[in-house]
Amino acid sequence: MIETLLTVLVVLLCCGVVYAVAGARVVKQYERGVVFRLGRLRREVRQPGFTMIVPAVDRLRKVNMQIVTLPVPAQEGITRDNVTVRVDAVVYFKVVSPADAVVAVEDYRFAVSQMAQTSLRSIIGKSDLDDLLSNREKLNQGLELMIDSPAVGWGVHIDRVEIKDVSLPETMKRSMARQAEADRERRARVINADAEFQASRKLADAASEMSRQPAALQLRLLQTVVAVAAEKNSTLVLPFPVELLRFLERAQQPAAPPPADGSDGIDGSTGSTANGPSADGSAALGSPADEPVAEPSGAAPAGAPGAGQAPARAGALAGVTARRAAGEAPASTARARTQGTPARAGGEAGPGAVASRDERRDDGR
Repeated sequence: MIETLLTVLVVLLCCGVVYAVAGARVVKQYERGVVFRLGRLRREVRQPGFTMIVPAVDRLRKVNMQIVTLPVPAQEGITRDNVTVRVDAVVYFKVVSPADAVVAVEDYRFAVSQMAQTSLRSIIGKSDLDDLLSNREKLNQGLELMIDSPAVGWGVHIDRVEIKDVSLPETMKRSMARQAEADRERRARVINADAEFQASRKLADAASEMSRQPAALQLRLLQTVVAVAAEKNSTLVLPFPVELLRFLERAQQPAAPPPADGSDGIDGSTGSTANGPSADGSAALGSPADEPVAEPSGAAPAGAPGAGQAPARAGALAGVTARRAAGEAPASTARARTQGTPARAGGEAGPGAVASRDERRDDGR
């Protein structure tokens, strides 16, 4: 009898131990337990630690309370300015109401993922390309509000949403690169022009100071020579004054034309030309540059052939000078030519030198 009672007690004790073990549950720190008793939700949410449920009556479901990182697949859409882009994002959320996350929605992770995708496509259609590229903070806030509104009923709180990447077509990338390059070049030209303007003002001030101090220009010239010589060059560069070039240009100008009255530059009062009398006392005749002028030859020595014709030459020249002094245009210019002829046999001298007229000057006029 006693043995039977002891056996029953041992069996009941073992059944109690098995029952207790079957109803024992451990909830982790980042989890919460939702208990369903006979299919009905118990309002009491089991906290982290050891807890007991009724085996075969209660059913415990654990809900993770950590922040979940959910990547949103890349969504392709057309922006408001008709640009096709692909945008992907990432959503950070957590469960704030375990009972609603279990009861209100079948799978809150899948629901949040689908809501994030649809909201992302809606944001793409409402935004411009520049906003997607530069104003992402505002888009992130708008996307967060769009996802968080339905997620509140699921017991889920959207912590933040971040647009991760925006993929553009290759043609759009090239266009944006050209635009950025043009903007950079414009700014570079503006800066360069500003620098040139400031440098020109400084150079003008320096030139004004050098004009007041001529020695400063010479010192600057010497500094330039020293700077060029320091490079070990075989060629020395020296500045050439502009004033000297102007002087040489004036020196190379043609001479003034002869007077228009046809006087040929002969002074009538003295009966001599502009060139003055010659060294042997005879007057030299002026002539235009394009006509040859035969100057009278010197007096022949005594006893030489043709020596007796010197008075004839002097008389011809005196006649030409007298006609020019009287204002008459000479028909021809007498050239004093002395042509001697060899002495004949027997000591007879041939005819003396004859004065010949130059018909070429008449033809030229």
